[in-house]
Amino acid sequence: MIEQGQKLPDVTLTQLTNDGMQTLTNKDLFDGKKVVLFAVPGAFTPTCSNAHLPEFITLADKIKAKGVDAIYCVSVNDAFVMKAWGESQNAEEISLLADGDASFTKALGLDKDTAGFGGTRSSRYAMIIDNAEVTGLFVEQGKEFEVSRAEYVLEKI
Repeated sequence: MIEQGQKLPDVTLTQLTNDGMQTLTNKDLFDGKKVVLFAVPGAFTPTCSNAHLPEFITLADKIKAKGVDAIYCVSVNDAFVMKAWGESQNAEEISLLADGDASFTKALGLDKDTAGFGGTRSSRYAMIIDNAEVTGLFVEQGKEFEVSRAEYVLEKI
């Protein structure tokens, strides 16, 4: 599993925008930027839709006021699902990124097998990233939802 102080692995993510499908590299997403990235097991799932994403939407301005350039939400879903989820949640301040084949999630060592639920998914976590280096890492244990919450991350920036 990735650790605080390490650089992010060089893996691409995708995002569907009004300009079409974008393939984004680490350089695009993280170079020269301070970023908060959080990951959810699945778009449109209960905790993710009712609490995790909405809390980051609500606190986006306060997070960015602490010098954060961007807030990213990653899930092992395709870019079409992530775009639809973002639109349904009015997530205008958050970039929803797709890790369709779980390559980013696996490279971080934060993948989990949910078997019948959906196969390979991401653990629930949040990171503070400065110029592609992980400066804060908050990984939930089991089905907990505490350390990856927007309020918790805001206190750590």
